[in-house]
Amino acid sequence: REDIDVLMLGQGRPFVYEVVGARALEVDLEALRREIEQRAEGAIELAPFVAVDKRRVAYWKQTNFEKVYRAEVVVEQEPASLDLARAFTGPVVQRTPQRVSHRRADLDRERTVAVQSLSRLSDLRYEVRVQCQHGTYVKEWISGDEGRTTPSLASLLGVPARCDVLDVEEILTGAQPFGSGV
Repeated sequence: REDIDVLMLGQGRPFVYEVVGARALEVDLEALRREIEQRAEGAIELAPFVAVDKRRVAYWKQTNFEKVYRAEVVVEQEPASLDLARAFTGPVVQRTPQRVSHRRADLDRERTVAVQSLSRLSDLRYEVRVQCQHGTYVKEWISGDEGRTTPSLASLLGVPARCDVLDVEEILTGAQPFGSGV
């Protein structure tokens, strides 16, 4: 569900794999897990598979979770202040991003974003950690996507910004008050 250049860190991404119309009901789940990892050539690691009932399948397929992202942001010039961006927690309106507009409906979506931390890494480079509602386009929240996302980190900083590195640190599968941190 993430862009190809985004790593899934932390405890990983929970998922469910549903087999419909199986001919063989007995499957060696550990052998299947090992084969998937082998075919992925080290690109993924999987925890042991567990058989679950239909209610659990429905839960994982229908539930949306907030995520915590870590991004490295490059700005074109030093912001006058980081205070507004550091304190931001609130709604963001995102029009379908330009980079996915050819395959998604052109809609305005409201999502909630909470900045957990914002710190300087080096000249014109910052690290930001944000907690986001499912479906948030984080790269576009950082840049503003030419005005398609408001407010954006760039608008809060008052300088053009772009996402250079983006990783998912955690998927919050338990109850976490929005913006409380992990």
